[in-house]
Amino acid sequence: MEGDSCHKSGCTGIIEDGYCNICGIAELKSSQANSSRVNQDILSDREALNRIATTGRSASITTGTGSSPLTNRSSKGSRRTSTSTNRSSRRLLGAGLVSVPELPSNEPEKSIIPNPQVPENKRFCSNCNNKLSREKGFCSKCGQKYSFIPSLNPGDLVVNQYEVKGAIAYGGLGWIYLGFDKILSRYVVLKGLLNTEDASSAAVAIAERQFLAAVKHPNILGIYNFVNHGSEGFIIMEYIGGKTLKEIRQSRGPLPVAEAIAYIHRILSAFSYLHASGLVYCDFKLDNVMLEGSDVKLIDLGGVRRIDDPDGDIYGTVGYSAPEAGEGPTAVSDLFTIGRTLAVLLINIKGLSKEHLYSLPSPEEEPLFAEQESLYRFLIKATATNPDERFQSADEMADQLLGVLREVVAISTNVPRPTSSNLFGGDMLALSGSTDLAAIKADYHQLPLPNIDSNDTAFNAVLNANSITDPVKRSASLEAVVEKFPNSSEALLRLANSFIEAGSDYKAEKYLSKLEAKDPWDWRIMWYRGRSLMAQDKAKEAQKAFDQVYFDLPGELPPKLALGLAAEVAENYKLAIKMYDIVSRTDPSYVSAIFGLARCLSKIGDRNAAVAALERVSPSSNLFARSRVEITRTLINQESSQPGKRELQAAATAIEALTLEGMDKHRLTKQILETALNLITSKNLNPTPDLKILGQPLQEVNLRKGLEQALRDMAHLTTGEEKIRLVDEANKIRPRTWV
Repeated sequence: MEGDSCHKSGCTGIIEDGYCNICGIAELKSSQANSSRVNQDILSDREALNRIATTGRSASITTGTGSSPLTNRSSKGSRRTSTSTNRSSRRLLGAGLVSVPELPSNEPEKSIIPNPQVPENKRFCSNCNNKLSREKGFCSKCGQKYSFIPSLNPGDLVVNQYEVKGAIAYGGLGWIYLGFDKILSRYVVLKGLLNTEDASSAAVAIAERQFLAAVKHPNILGIYNFVNHGSEGFIIMEYIGGKTLKEIRQSRGPLPVAEAIAYIHRILSAFSYLHASGLVYCDFKLDNVMLEGSDVKLIDLGGVRRIDDPDGDIYGTVGYSAPEAGEGPTAVSDLFTIGRTLAVLLINIKGLSKEHLYSLPSPEEEPLFAEQESLYRFLIKATATNPDERFQSADEMADQLLGVLREVVAISTNVPRPTSSNLFGGDMLALSGSTDLAAIKADYHQLPLPNIDSNDTAFNAVLNANSITDPVKRSASLEAVVEKFPNSSEALLRLANSFIEAGSDYKAEKYLSKLEAKDPWDWRIMWYRGRSLMAQDKAKEAQKAFDQVYFDLPGELPPKLALGLAAEVAENYKLAIKMYDIVSRTDPSYVSAIFGLARCLSKIGDRNAAVAALERVSPSSNLFARSRVEITRTLINQESSQPGKRELQAAATAIEALTLEGMDKHRLTKQILETALNLITSKNLNPTPDLKILGQPLQEVNLRKGLEQALRDMAHLTTGEEKIRLVDEANKIRPRTWV
């Protein structure tokens, strides 16, 4: 019973919490059944995480636009590697897009805890998570020996080199200490690897962790040494004098979106390095990132293990760990913890370890997610329950997060943040170089094409075949490439696209379905399928395809452009305006988004906003003149509302500012004067002789003279029946004369 003497011969201890406080032998039980029950209650880290993993997501996912990602891909095939390239800019925190508050380095010894104690409400058994009351002893549930009392004291000298200054924190493996390296004259951190009564076991633990000494990365805490001190093993680490993200989050609350993204984007390079080295971090969370000055570092490598180690310990934190982590951590489960950490930085998640154990609050619950559609889609992908639905590499994740950051910064500052895409070519409308001034309409040919994957086995053959201009010959050449390289994804995709251009949607779908059976997660399948559906005038179906590409690539602009285009054709102007606006404000070089935005705003009657959108076209763009022409047409458009004197004068000014000659100039002059004349004759405008439109006073007789001259000028540039028609129209419109 509690307080009884230990029954072991020669031991002077007493029973506390069911175990001797000296030798640790368990109290005698009344039956073997009781003993068996205790043993069954002992859960390893792996078993505990497996138990959590059975719950799955608690709610279905719906974004602010009312759409949901595909969830049935796993039934169609196995996951392939990412097609993303590794060219993310990570030299600066936030890639130079955002400034974050710098933190001065702390004076090391100010971080020492004067009277180090673990509060009773934070005392739990490291083996079975049972609540503990005493500072040291044996767990009453599983018998694990524990101690919350620091084993090192100020002044202790470890291996005759490291002088202990004091305890600075308490972690999962015990107290963490500040030390001073007396040989190299620098502050260090000592962290326990194993608490044991057996010095040889501590030595084994040190040997098992020695590989961490080879980890060298500017954003990862440096490991200096591993030492054995008595019955404990210690890792000697670099001292960093900043604050953890947890401390920053606790003091400031949810962080601004751009700042939070900057921290996480920067730390992804450290994970890319670890994964390339065959290592997984396992237990990433706010506690494990330190901000010092203007950079961040990954700290606490105690849970790092080799990916191919089937028997290594598994560490994780409920609310952060991936559902499958208990079966063995992977690079993808690491990325899950990064997504969860970013979410915690941004919002207060109620029920992080319960109803939102693996899910995120919906946009209806969390206004930030309704406001930041791309960010929410990024988090959905990063924290998908199915590992195959997540980002497959830290580089891929960083590429997309950087795209989201560019969008967030551009929208919040109203300053474009353009960049070239690693995955797509440029805006096809911007590359057209057309001098035609006809109105620009929604056309799927304006959408960028995916870059050809240089790692594809048929890269050169596809490149050569794709350069053939004749569609029939191009298709024949690509069919030969497919036959020669049957495992080439690019060959199948480009052949499908060639059939789309030729109007053979059945053949295009045949090859897309063939590739989908092999790799259902290849976003390019949905991209080309969307193009095919647009070519078939199935805009609503195309909208769904492009919407899925937006889920797959939340940081890319082309999927948003495509979604806007399909939504416009489907007359979903609200969605189209939202997508076009995001694209054009982030990168105005996507001029097709600007023209699309103006069209949609005109459709809903917002003339001023449509003109403002067209003003985003840069004077350096080869479509600048066309944008001025579209401004003119927008100003005099009578579909939704009648233009006034201000609009007429602005349209005239826009035309006069252009160096147009010939038929283009006369045609636009005709449109403006014709609109002005109709407004005067219909009495929607009062004559104003003092106001001139293209040199003509705003009154009927003068407008007729100007319009007559424009028609005759057009007739001079034509022949045949068109010339006769224009002359007849000029004769009809000219002012009446009295004889």
